Amino acid sequence: MNEKNLMVFAGRANPELAREVAAMLGTELVPTSAYDFANGEIYVRYEESVRGSDAFVIQSHTTPINEAIMEQLLMVDALKRASAKRITVVLPFYGYARQDKKHRGREPISARLMADLFKTAGANRLMAVDLHTAQIQGFFDGPVDHLMALPILSEYVRKKYGHEQLAVVSPDAGRIKVAEQWSERLGGAPLAFIHKTRDINRPNETVANRVVGEVQGRICVLVDDMIDTGGTITKAADALMAEGAAGVVIAATHAILSGPAIDRLKACTASEVIVTNTLPIDAAHEFDKLTTLSIAPLISRAIQEVFEDGSVTSLFDGHA
Repeated sequence: MNEKNLMVFAGRANPELAREVAAMLGTELVPTSAYDFANGEIYVRYEESVRGSDAFVIQSHTTPINEAIMEQLLMVDALKRASAKRITVVLPFYGYARQDKKHRGREPISARLMADLFKTAGANRLMAVDLHTAQIQGFFDGPVDHLMALPILSEYVRKKYGHEQLAVVSPDAGRIKVAEQWSERLGGAPLAFIHKTRDINRPNETVANRVVGEVQGRICVLVDDMIDTGGTITKAADALMAEGAAGVVIAATHAILSGPAIDRLKACTASEVIVTNTLPIDAAHEFDKLTTLSIAPLISRAIQEVFEDGSVTSLFDGHA
């Protein structure tokens, strides 16, 4: 009778998170050789047998994003060819998730292509944290575990700000459902959203319009799935303060923090920016207002449930 063998692998994008996950599972990362050839091609090889293993490959799609993705694809292919029994791709941040539909003609649906690439490489299962839109789960032909950072983020906010008069604010109308879940966890705090317009010809740029909802005199918890250049969220924070909010706290899962994001967040009216470490945050990106919570407890528990054929849904108290 073969015992199931849990093995955790990590690419080079976010090794600290992967080590933390492995430690919580009571194991260590499988030793892996990974390096780049002179022309930029990536080489990976595992230093021990993976035959028959239940393999979990952790890689955050951080900058340079295409290298992180390619490295993970090669790692999956190597596992398939070395006879791993089951391969689960763990994506704390799923690259290209924002390109999940065609806004205009002659565009790709890149999020779907990503799922197809991992399937072709040999992935049996995907595990991701806070996908940009839930329908991406349907792009992969196999089980997808959609983990949510909401319990970790909301617990921190509840402990620190629960005694205040709160309002939960979505930076746009499309994320109201997430804001509702936040409201539920923060004792039914009222909801508001920012009505904004976006120019489809200019990526990463939005115009914050009016605030819809009652925010006056309240600490506003502004929730989003990611902070990229920080334009949307900082304009939203300033709009809330202009409407008479007592303060603004930003909470987001993925700290992409591209280009001007750090300067914008430092300069904006929000008093605290709370994120998780789904993406690595280097020392140069740290600043006083930034609080980083670890997503490792969530990922390690989900891996344990999958390995033991348990229920990942049970991690969210019935919240799908």
